[in-house]
Formats: sequence, C-alpha cells, structure tokens
Amino acid sequence: MILVTGGTGFIGAAVVEELLARGEQVAVVGRDAARIRRRFGERVTARAADVRDPSPEGLPAAFAGAEVVINAVQFPTSPIEIPRRGWTFEEVDYKGTVNQVEAAKAAGVRRFVYLSGIGAAPAAAQHWFRFKWQAEQHLAASGLEWAVVRPTWVYGPNDNSLNRLLRFGRFLPFLPMFGNGKQAMQPVFVEDVARVVAEAALRPEAANQLFELGGPEVMTMDEVLKTALAVMGKRRFILHQPVFVGKALGRVAALLPTPPLTADAVEFIVLPAVADNANLERVLRPKLTPLREGLETYLRPSP
Repeated sequence: MILVTGGTGFIGAAVVEELLARGEQVAVVGRDAARIRRRFGERVTARAADVRDPSPEGLPAAFAGAEVVINAVQFPTSPIEIPRRGWTFEEVDYKGTVNQVEAAKAAGVRRFVYLSGIGAAPAAAQHWFRFKWQAEQHLAASGLEWAVVRPTWVYGPNDNSLNRLLRFGRFLPFLPMFGNGKQAMQPVFVEDVARVVAEAALRPEAANQLFELGGPEVMTMDEVLKTALAVMGKRRFILHQPVFVGKALGRVAALLPTPPLTADAVEFIVLPAVADNANLERVLRPKLTPLREGLETYLRPSP
C-alpha cells in the first residue's frame, strides 16, 4: 500500500489520482478524514492524523501497513505563514517531515518520498528553503529508502498561485505583479509532477535519489503570464509594482488574523525557479508538458 500525506492538497491530490490510475492501493492521511472521503469516496483508505503531532495514536497508527509513504503536505495558507496556528515552514515542512520519517520507521515503511522544493539548500537566504533542506537531510540519514523531488513553480487547474493572478484579469484591465517580471521561471504541470512522484515511489532505480523537476521551457514570469492570457483569449497589460511596496503591504497585512499577504510571501513570489533536470532525465526520463499545452487543458474558453 502507498500512503500519501497531504493527499487532498493541490499536488497531493494529483499524486493520489495518478497512483489510482496505475491500479495502486492508496491510503490518504490528512487532518480531516471526512474531507478525504468527500474528495476520493471509497477509492482510498482515509486516515486522520496531523503531521505536527508525533504521538503514538497519531502518525504511527496512521502509517500502519504502508510500504511506501509520500509526503506531499503543505500548510493550508502556504507560502503565507500563520505562526499562532502552527502553519509555518518549520512546524510543517521540517518538523512535520521529521515526525513522518520517524513514524514511517516505526511502522516498517520501506521507502519514503519527500516532495521538497527547488532552492532547498543549507545556506539559502530564505528560511523556507533551509527548513526543506533540513527535512531532506533527516530523511537521507534515516536508514529508509528515500527519494526527494524538488519541483519548481507548479501550475494546474487547482493551483493557488498562477490562478490567483489570472483571476484579477477577469475584472481588471491589467494583472498586478510585484517585481519586474524578468525572473527566470521553469513552470511544471501538476500532472507531470504527479507522474514523477509516482515513479519515484515505485521504481527501484529511484531509491536514494534526488530529482530536481522543472518544465521543458525556461521563460520569464511575464512570459508565463502572457502565455496564460493568450490561452484565455484575453488582452491585459501587466502592471509591475516595486518589490519593496509589496513587502511593506505584506508587513501591514501580516497583522490581520488571516493575512492575505506577508513580506515573505512577496519574496517567495518574485524568486526565480529553475531546475537542473539532469538526474531526472538520466533515471526517470519523463515526458514533460510545454506550458501552453498544459494551460490549454483547463484555461482555454469553451467553444
């Protein structure tokens, strides 16, 4: 059995659907078992646990019987951290992964796949990348078979990044964007991510491998947005705002109970996201979807 934590999220749900399409037996772990059942019905086994809670009745019990665990957990407001709710990169990405790895060891899991992120590094300027790297290191030293997948900027019908920007174009004559829009991006289609994660979970040659994963094209952020607008059949100009303005707004918004923006989230948005696909191509040889082709699956207007 393959167990997916975070299986109702944007990427996690795509991974679950890919595994089901391959005929795999799948269990999904989340904080709300009812939500899992609403999403997948009887096609999966629903198990309730919080990755932040390492108590024996939590994760170790939820992991029972799993041969492979895929960690696709993101906190609900990512990348906007809400510390008072425990929704931070430290609590979820790092400590939550440590808790899962230890539970997996206790449950006799054979392989653990961690969905990390491009940019993870020990001395990264951004704390979220440092926490992801620390999680990777804990997994690699765990004694389990492991695989790490580091995607770039993931897009798809249920993403909350590109779609959020494009929604402005439905009622405004422009798309607002912090920064100059020239950062290098390598957007990757969520269905491609799901296939790569499934391969990392199932293929023997993927054991103890780290895979960076980006789409087949490197382009600027402005080019990504213009491609999406063209697929939608809309003409909008991109209104660039200085990053410091966005961070100032984010610092004020962070005072709200549920902030729509933070200074760190603005930085997250404007960072380049480019992968080195060399090991991915060498080991897994995936077919990657061009941006326009992926966008056309859900943004093209109905005839």
